Order: sequence, then C-alpha cells, then structure tokens
Amino acid sequence: MIVDSIVAVCKDHRVHRSLQSVCATLRIADDSNESLDILRTANPDLIVFDSTFSPEYIENFIAASNANLENTPIIVLDPNESNEAEKLYHESGVHTYINLNEFHECPEDFIRAVISEYYSNIKTDSSPDCFLDPVAAQVGLAGKSAAMTDTLKMIDLVATSNCNPVLIAGKTGTGKELAAKAVHLIRHPNRNFVAINCAALNATLLESELFGHVKGAFTGADKTKTGLLELAEGGTIFLDEISEMGVDLQAKLLRLLQEKTFRHVGGIEDIECKATIIVASNRDLKKEVENKTFRQDLYYRLNICPIIIAPLNHPRRRDDIELLSNYFLRTSTIFPEKSDKITAFTKMALKTLISHNWPGNIRELKNTIDRAILLETASKIGSSSIVLCPNMDQELNDSDEMPRLNTLKNLSLANAEKELIAKALEQTRWQKTLAAEALGITRATLYSKVKQYNITPMEQDVLVTT
Repeated sequence: MIVDSIVAVCKDHRVHRSLQSVCATLRIADDSNESLDILRTANPDLIVFDSTFSPEYIENFIAASNANLENTPIIVLDPNESNEAEKLYHESGVHTYINLNEFHECPEDFIRAVISEYYSNIKTDSSPDCFLDPVAAQVGLAGKSAAMTDTLKMIDLVATSNCNPVLIAGKTGTGKELAAKAVHLIRHPNRNFVAINCAALNATLLESELFGHVKGAFTGADKTKTGLLELAEGGTIFLDEISEMGVDLQAKLLRLLQEKTFRHVGGIEDIECKATIIVASNRDLKKEVENKTFRQDLYYRLNICPIIIAPLNHPRRRDDIELLSNYFLRTSTIFPEKSDKITAFTKMALKTLISHNWPGNIRELKNTIDRAILLETASKIGSSSIVLCPNMDQELNDSDEMPRLNTLKNLSLANAEKELIAKALEQTRWQKTLAAEALGITRATLYSKVKQYNITPMEQDVLVTT
C-alpha cells in the first residue's frame, strides 16, 4: 500500500476501486459535511474530490475543517480538465488537479507522486526552524519559547564575559550539558570540552579523575595519572550534578576556584588551571546549603551569574513542546527505515503531547517520540502511539498466569462492552454517529446498547448530539 488512509468525496465507484488499490483504508463521503465528520476521528493521508465539487465548495470545506487538514493534500479528478479550472482549484487550496482518465490508467503512480512531492515540500519549505541562533543549532539546543529566548541571551552574556566558574541550573532532562557546550563553543571554539558526572563516581575516584594522582598515592595507583583538569587545558571542564559531590571534595573545588591552582592526589606541586569551569545542578543549591549537604561558601562562589533552564511544564516553555516534537520526529535515528515514511503528527497526538506535564522534560519527550516512531504504522503519528510513562510493573503484574480472584470479579463480556462504548462516547463528546463509526457498529446498534447498559454522560456540560 502506498498510503494508510484516503477520504474520497465522490460517488464514482470506479474511483473508489482505483483508490482501494493504493491504500489500506478508504473512507467514502457523499458531501463535505460527511467528510468533516470523518475528519474529526480520522487523519487521512489524502483527500480526493471529483469535479462535481466547485473550487468555491472546496475552499469552504477547507475553511470549515478548523485546521484538521494541516499536512493533508487534496486532489481533484476531472474528466474535462482545463487550465482555467486548474488555476481556480489551486487558488482554492487544492494541491493537485488530475485528468480522471489518465488517473485510472495507473493510480499507483499518480498517488505516489502526489504524496512524495507534497511531503517533500513540507520538509524542505514549511518546517519551522527549531533554533534561535547558530550556536543553539550547532549544539542541538532546540526551542523558541520565551523561556528559551531568555536562556540563550544569558548563555551569550556569560560566554562573552570572563565569568568563571559558570553555574547552570535546571531540572533533570532540560538540556544543561547542551547549554554548557554552547558556552564552550562561544568562548573556546577550538579547545577541549571535558565532562564528568559527579554522581557516577565515589569521592575517591572522582577526586582522582578530576585532579589526577601521582604513583603510589593510594592502593592501586601504580602509575601517575593525568586528571581531567589538565586534559581540559585552556578549554572547558563540565561538572554535572555538582550537588552530589562530597563535602570534603567541595572544599578542594572551592580552593581551586579561588587559587586557580590544584595538586595531584598525593602530589606537592601546584598546577595552574586554565580551563573554564562550568557546573550544573538539578537541585536547588540554596536548599542544599540549608540542609547542610552543600557548602555555603562554595555556593556563593558558584552563584555569580547563573544560567537557568526552565522545565517543559513552565508556562513560558510550553510553546516548545510542539516544536521539539517535530524536531525529534525529523532527527530521530531509532528506526531509519521509517525516517521518510512518518512525516507528521495527528491533531489528537499533538494535543496529547502538549497537555502532558513532562516531569522528565526534554529527555522524556524525546524518548516518547522515539517510542511512537517504533509503534506507528501509518504516515502520521496518532494518539494511540503516544505512550506516556509506560508502567513496566503494571505490565508485568498484568501478565501473571494466575490472576488474583478480585481482578476477575467484574470481568465479563457485558462489562467490557459497556466500558468500551462509554469510552468511545466520551472521546467523541457523545457524538453518536462518530462513536458508532469508531466502534464499527451502526448508529441504531449504538442507541440500543446505550439504552441496554444505561450509559449516561459523566459531565453536565457534555454536548450530546446524534
């Protein structure tokens, strides 16, 4: 199949047969009102009109869709094509105007060409730039929200000054290391960038990694080791999760910041530190000082001009969710075979992404998009492929061979059917025609089941329609 889903707004059975040969799902509508109903629950890859619908009619249809046709091409099939008609249809928003007879000769070639050209244009011409400046683009610090604008201004201010050390604060997954690389790129573009996670090593190993050690400094030190501070030379050393550093080592870091010199573990020679020291914390260091887990003098020494990265759930950062989602979709390498096949998100999928709180921030969002790419089989990521916070414990419990008795008490086909119907009605805001279509039953059957199970709206403001 060339595409997953097509909506045909026409009554020509020959067109229907041709379209069925190129798609997995063909939905047929007699007029624009019926097709708009379909669009509320379906997200087709293509919409096909015949020439019985005028350019004005299609223009009104597009206006009435309330942006549901974003990233969806429209084609018109006309047995009596003319240059004047083609011009009018294009002006109304139609992507491609095709001779009906030629289309029937090889519908696969026509549809493949339309889809290929349309999505190619979207990727090259219509995709918004995800970066505010070239430095952000180079390190991959995507975002254009008000909060990200402030962050990048502070990065530029600090990087072009002699501020040393530099403190970057932000919750887990917000991109603190990318911000550190941006500072480094501006200040030391041709020097070393060395990073270490302070939570990954115990105090002894962390001290040895940072400062290096001389032969015989401790058991197992069979040769002299060069530390990361020396390897950074005149570049940058990035200390992530600085709040996890032990208090004793904090004292040695404070001396390094004050004196600009350090010694190897077990050594007596002072070594000059020429590197810019950038530290990052996902905790509130002021609270850590109050809790006696972080030195107050070191906190004040670090807190010169901090760079703050807002989390995704911050009101001034939420505008980046859709932008980042599209950026990760275009740049994901988790399934290269799908890179040109999955091109966008459905409206409901974006709504799901935007409404989520994102406690794991950028990292969680990227993982969610990667997971959706793996799960999705159509050309657009739908809401069913957006799996938020998968609960592995629950999955394991659900797979037990001997389920507990209390989990079976209310288990019956009737209860399952009632729950499924209620869920479909809730998701379509009690529009019974749409709910029946989603369930794959007739509207009359749906009415009967609603009455049988006494299903009623849970909220007073639900719009109940037929």
